[in-house]
Amino acid sequence: QVQLVESGGGLVQPGGSLRISCAASGFSFSDYNVGWFRQAPGKEREFVAAIAWRGSRMYYADFVEGRFAISRDNAKKTVYLEMNSLKPEDTAVYYCARGGTMYTTVGDRNAYGYWGQGTQVTVSS
Repeated sequence: QVQLVESGGGLVQPGGSLRISCAASGFSFSDYNVGWFRQAPGKEREFVAAIAWRGSRMYYADFVEGRFAISRDNAKKTVYLEMNSLKPEDTAVYYCARGGTMYTTVGDRNAYGYWGQGTQVTVSS
């Protein structure tokens, strides 16, 4: 069965950096697009970033503003999200999600349906 396990979250000061990871199992990792989403208390889950199975096409939400970088290591079956210049409004539970197998759907939010348990990222002084 599909399993996605996030890790690396924690407490960081505003302006700081953090890298979170998503370890995948139970499917052919290198054949699927993978994305990062986040959800703050009382808010809807929102798209953060996504990367195609070939690793050459990435999409980012507008609020990222060049601060985050998504990457994947197919050999390790892991997706990363490097977050820099973090703001208090970035505080949320971050989830990775499996998308589809079509290269052209990497930016389609509706294509993501399998989720991990999430990792908490808190940006505070």
